[in-house]
Amino acid sequence: MNSLVKLALATLILVTLPLRALAVETVVLDTSYGEIELALDSEKAPLTVQNFLDYARSGYYNGLIFHRVIDGFMIQGGGMDEQLKPRRGQAPVRNESDNGLSNRRGTIAMARTRNPDSATSQFFINTVDNPNLDGRPGRPGYTVFGTVTRGMEVVDKIGKTATTTRAPFRDVPVTPILINEVRVLDTP
Repeated sequence: MNSLVKLALATLILVTLPLRALAVETVVLDTSYGEIELALDSEKAPLTVQNFLDYARSGYYNGLIFHRVIDGFMIQGGGMDEQLKPRRGQAPVRNESDNGLSNRRGTIAMARTRNPDSATSQFFINTVDNPNLDGRPGRPGYTVFGTVTRGMEVVDKIGKTATTTRAPFRDVPVTPILINEVRVLDTP
């Protein structure tokens, strides 16, 4: 009987492994500084990942810039063109910062206003650990929904770029850093 239980448990594990694999989407940000590959965690942040994928698949991000870069903090993009004109986005997505993912170096999270449920298209990639951006009981944070799996050197290069003020915006790269294309890779 003991071996039958072990066999049943092993079968259950093997059956659920492919389901777990489907919870990760791979996306490539092709930028003017190089490619950044991201693994998006649709298990822990399903609404946020679906929101990001909808924007990516529609071509929304293509031609936008990283418009806010703060050395030793993060790089932000996904909402403005080279003239710093915002591109109209979709309805906001509900905050999922209570998902157990932390704003650590190399993670991607949603930018938002003071309203926790205001994230639309803008995202940022943490260049250092930023646990102060994580949610806490009674205080929503910034939803982490993926991790850089390739191209962290590109993120670091963007993070070190010279910035300026282009009123009313601060921390704008002197030389625009384009998001040429965002590609969603097929997952098995």
